[in-house]
Amino acid sequence: MNLDEIVAIDVHTHAEVSCTQPHDDYRPEFDEAFAKYFKSTHRPTIQETVDYYRSIRMALVMFTVDAEYELGRRRIPNEEVAEAALANPDVMIAFASIDPHKGRMGAREARRLIEEFGVKGFKFHPTVQGFYPNDRMAYHLYEEIAAAGLPMLFHSGHSGFGSGVRGGGGLRLAYSNPIYLDDVAIDFPDVPIIIAHPSWPWQDEALSVCLHKPNVYIDLSGWSPKYFPPQLVQYANTQLKHKMLFGTDFPLITPERWMKDFEQAGFKEEVKPLILKENAIRMLNLKK
Repeated sequence: MNLDEIVAIDVHTHAEVSCTQPHDDYRPEFDEAFAKYFKSTHRPTIQETVDYYRSIRMALVMFTVDAEYELGRRRIPNEEVAEAALANPDVMIAFASIDPHKGRMGAREARRLIEEFGVKGFKFHPTVQGFYPNDRMAYHLYEEIAAAGLPMLFHSGHSGFGSGVRGGGGLRLAYSNPIYLDDVAIDFPDVPIIIAHPSWPWQDEALSVCLHKPNVYIDLSGWSPKYFPPQLVQYANTQLKHKMLFGTDFPLITPERWMKDFEQAGFKEEVKPLILKENAIRMLNLKK
């Protein structure tokens, strides 16, 4: 990856379509509500996404979400995402996702994905996966990730997935309060921990954890910057300017939309390069 040629690193994009297995519509009510909530039904393939990011000179971190325990829905294979990154190393970085309920078997899978496929981090979605991040059940997996020195990215705040489904589809928002990541940051102080999204309705909790724990970052994905809470912009401009990361949540938000609104959202000119690229380069350890 030529870091001088890329203009930004999007640390939060999704693999939405598998080319190796059909979409599992075991619970179609989630898909229907998802399309209504996000006003979109288009789901690009992994390679379509990669080609698009290459065309706009951006790098991307991509992952799927393994929530087989809580949702009963077959996941997109981590191997498919990792193989795409190996085939497109100029712009793509692969994170994996393993349901923490898989315990020691999940830890074994993590080790194999790191050693054989070179994945560079791991994605967790507490609400969709049905666990509190500080639940010791997940620590077998965390320990394997920590041994490799790789980052862990956690969804935080409200979940568009499940919104509008009867009873929220049984998904609990409380799992994604970022305050639970305070314990994880204490127990794994050398692991980069990324709090994904403006963490509404717990934005202040996220800022506090990020300010207090040196290994914690915040990614700015999932919302247009024009809707960011004012305290998020304030801290991004000041005390947390080295710990904020550009992310979109693509394909839910496009980089063009995000960047256009970013220019008008009150960020200082001197912090924009940090957010768009420099902080991610350091956090992902891309300069070796």
